[in-house]
Amino acid sequence: MTDTADAHTDEAPAPGGPCPVTDLATDYDMFDPDYLRDPFSAWAELRTEGCPIAHTERYGGSWLPTRYDDLQALAKMVPELSSKSPIVIDMPDALVKDDATGYNAAAPISADPPEQSWTRRALLPHFTPKGVMKDREYTERLCHELIDGFIDDGRCDAAVDYAQQIPPRVIARKLGVDEGMVDDFIEWVRGVLELGLQQPELRAKYRDVIREFFAAEVADRRANPKDDLITALCQTEHEGELLPDEVVIGMCNLQLVAGIDTTWSSIGSALWHFAGNEDDRRRMVAEPELWDTAVEELLRFYAPVTMARNAAEDVEYGGITFKKGDKILMNFPGANHDPDHFEDPHEVQLDRQRNRHVAFGIGIHRCAGSNLARMEMEVALKTWFERIPEFTLSDPDAVTWAGGQVRGPRIIPVTFG
Repeated sequence: MTDTADAHTDEAPAPGGPCPVTDLATDYDMFDPDYLRDPFSAWAELRTEGCPIAHTERYGGSWLPTRYDDLQALAKMVPELSSKSPIVIDMPDALVKDDATGYNAAAPISADPPEQSWTRRALLPHFTPKGVMKDREYTERLCHELIDGFIDDGRCDAAVDYAQQIPPRVIARKLGVDEGMVDDFIEWVRGVLELGLQQPELRAKYRDVIREFFAAEVADRRANPKDDLITALCQTEHEGELLPDEVVIGMCNLQLVAGIDTTWSSIGSALWHFAGNEDDRRRMVAEPELWDTAVEELLRFYAPVTMARNAAEDVEYGGITFKKGDKILMNFPGANHDPDHFEDPHEVQLDRQRNRHVAFGIGIHRCAGSNLARMEMEVALKTWFERIPEFTLSDPDAVTWAGGQVRGPRIIPVTFG
């Protein structure tokens, strides 16, 4: 068992939050370098000091629960806490486009029932354990090809050269789009989910780029069906009618955006952990039977995703009134570090047996693609350890972390023999 190693993040302050944090309970900053480096201590401080649900006015204001039980309860408050805008920082009015079709940008994750229910049902058959098995062989081959590209150098960036390359290619193949566009996909996703959170114009730009890309793909599948997920969604019916183009476009958008950044962050966090923790790294080499529990523990500890909910009405909870329009951060990573539910939550225990983590969310909005994400993470790590069992951080000070609503390492320089 090990504690986390040190890491660094980009130091540029975020617009709307450049002032130092003096009180986490009333002024947390999800882009603060110290918070990105070690959010675990911040959550523990809030719990122990009697403020398990913090508040901030930064970035338009939001609430931050830190306890497992609170997250469980809040996730069940549907539709009082709406999922229609799961990004905590709203787009400025000037960048929001009216859409007479009622276009949902990323159903089912950004939808409430009943739309959430039937769009989720349309996706689930393609992401069952059996449904992702056909993606496994490709993922294994891809991981080996990526490692072939740098193994003779004795060094690489485990994030840029490996972790960030896997999910875009896997999801592109599943959707049936050009895998050669991986660099574009990475740029688009970072523009929407990472850099775009602090640069609304950039977010709006890439939102439109992604939508236009999938609009063209959907139009093509209507005319030229293929054996891919886009075609399958185009041929799916709801109440006797084919899904409208706008719904299919939104579901494809979700696969690209939610299926890439989250998974590469999980793979990258795990590689960063092993590169900085020799005992755990060597234990995995000596005890490969631990991979099942190890993957779940790494998902628990480094859970990357914090979604948001919007109060559709005034909601009373735990002595707090969430006013209509308030944002509530669904802090699943914080819940995974609650000592009331996890023994020694600040430690990575690769053989942890009791591990009911919520890295993939809770309730009806739980990640529909969790089986695919687990498979990618398992294959990526097992393949890496098969080829590169001994590796270490070559420059710990060069490690950077992205923050906001998806936390994960973006640069991980490693060396190996």
